[in-house]
Amino acid sequence: MNFGDVVTVDFGTPIGSEAGFTRRAVIATADAFLRFRPSTVFVVPLTTTPRTFPSHVGVEPDELNGLTAASCALVEQMRAVAVERCSRADGNVGPVVSHQILDVLSMITGMP
Repeated sequence: MNFGDVVTVDFGTPIGSEAGFTRRAVIATADAFLRFRPSTVFVVPLTTTPRTFPSHVGVEPDELNGLTAASCALVEQMRAVAVERCSRADGNVGPVVSHQILDVLSMITGMP
């Protein structure tokens, strides 16, 4: 598992506008921390429903990320999940999208 990997996650039943059910997500835990084999990781859920929220990052499908449809990373819905909820990586979104996700996280949290 690496930062930016695309995995399938069982988020369970959503409440309100949470992302839920089984869906693709991007690993948002830093590689330096993943070396310690944590029992939970941060993930950013993906959706194929486009919206124009400033907290969404577009991800186009390609051979590297393993996606089959244009998607949006729902950065405002990042959450910690048990590693057991995650499938093996299907691909990786790459450095451009990964850094866009980090930029939005910085904006949301107010941390530089």
